[in-house]
Amino acid sequence: MPTIVHFEIPSDNVEKTRKFYGELFGWNIEKWTGAESMPERMEYWTVTTTDDKGSKAIGGGLMKRQNPQQQGITTYIDVSSVDEYASKVERLGGKVVVPKMPVKGMGYFAVCLDTENNTFGIWETNSEAK
Repeated sequence: MPTIVHFEIPSDNVEKTRKFYGELFGWNIEKWTGAESMPERMEYWTVTTTDDKGSKAIGGGLMKRQNPQQQGITTYIDVSSVDEYASKVERLGGKVVVPKMPVKGMGYFAVCLDTENNTFGIWETNSEAK
């Protein structure tokens, strides 16, 4: 069953946001050196979270806001095929607002809107992504 595997936080002031979440929750937020595999070579920071026992929990990312409409935290759900689920999103009345894009050596993602205009992402792990 598809489940949430990642989250992204957009920010106008990355350092301020990094400090906020780091101090608030104790999250480890570090600049990702693999960002050259991201679309448009954006700067990206990885967020590492742990549960109350210190075990690794859901990870995330922090990035510079790409446009004014990019509001709120986006959750990514792991799926077997971005193409299949993007088609399903549209068939059920949602929209694909960022079409399938590769993250080199990691997988593919797309960003969608549900029927109430809530943003979510779909993620397909594929080490052969180019």
